Amino acid sequence: MDLRVRLQTATKEAMKARDSERLSTLRLIGAAIKDREIAARTGAGDEAVLSDADLIAILSKMVKQRQESARAYEEGCRMELAEKEYNEIKVIQEYLPRQMSVEESAEAVQKAIADLGADSVRDMGRVMAELRTRHAGQMDFGAVGPMVKEKLLA
Repeated sequence: MDLRVRLQTATKEAMKARDSERLSTLRLIGAAIKDREIAARTGAGDEAVLSDADLIAILSKMVKQRQESARAYEEGCRMELAEKEYNEIKVIQEYLPRQMSVEESAEAVQKAIADLGADSVRDMGRVMAELRTRHAGQMDFGAVGPMVKEKLLA
């Protein structure tokens, strides 16, 4: 099922179930998608349709924002607000692809390096770009970057 349809269906179900926390998060997702569509529309004519990859990028960004907020709340001893952020993260992650483990990420890095024939740190950008196209939304690229660099230096 299309990601956009899944989100709309989940929003309707949350309304029917009167699940206000889940509904609030799903509405935030819908608003973020609408904002991106409006931004895309101004540059691309009347109708700009976002792909599932675009939607996954939006959701990934939302998760990162909430993780940063939760950390800030924890440092400020505001545990109830941190808990709210973690609950929103759980709802958002339901619509993201499964995250790759460290071992799977290492395997994907090795395969991308071999496929591209990368042999020096100068090829790091190409390898990262290839990983982003192959595994968008499935791996933490902040953690994968040092892994790629290490493999290229070896």
